[in-house]
Amino acid sequence: MQRPIIEIDNEKCNGCGQCILNCAEGALGIVNGKATLLSETYCDGLGACLDCPQGALRIVQREAKEFNEQEALAAKAQRAEEQLRRQDRSGGCPGSAVRTLRPLMEHSTPQNTPDTLRACLPSWPVQLRLVPSNAPFLRNASVLLAAHCAGFALPKLHSDWLSGRIPLIACPKLEDKHLLAEKLTELLRDGGMARLDILRMHVPCCGLDRLADMALKTAHSAIVPRCHVVQM
Repeated sequence: MQRPIIEIDNEKCNGCGQCILNCAEGALGIVNGKATLLSETYCDGLGACLDCPQGALRIVQREAKEFNEQEALAAKAQRAEEQLRRQDRSGGCPGSAVRTLRPLMEHSTPQNTPDTLRACLPSWPVQLRLVPSNAPFLRNASVLLAAHCAGFALPKLHSDWLSGRIPLIACPKLEDKHLLAEKLTELLRDGGMARLDILRMHVPCCGLDRLADMALKTAHSAIVPRCHVVQM
């Protein structure tokens, strides 16, 4: 059947993943560093993904299989479940247990641990997707949502950025953007955080600020985020 469907210009696409974040049906994925239509039946042809910084996407009229919303959402959910299983084959990771570290630091760290191996974090976990919305350290907290790379790029990350803030880290390039957006929306809606700073890298594939903007809108949050860009 002839119908509207997405077309991707691989020459223009830089793999930033903004289109994936905008596609509610999960029709797009990053394959070999480029946005790719995973199945014709997953694309509704409405163009929610067209907000591409590189102008690599457009809607065309061509012969294509009929859109199947049920199939698309089922496949999206299955991919999310598979990703979670890959992260934790055992079904539960003791290392992701929620902890407020700073008050317990002296008691929880073995005395024979060298200073270079003593954690200086206020809370745990720091991976965005592992933090539950009821984590006590989120209540009325100033949160720093930082790119994974920021800790390596900024030698004074702890002294300049973590003081007085709860750290959360994420990578829109390497992680499922939909799951990141859903988790951040959950934390904004239920976690009770008071402020949000975003520390993103000066590369087009980072997109932490776009992800946060989408989550803030979905959560109907009144927080006005502050975005800081690490220059390369």
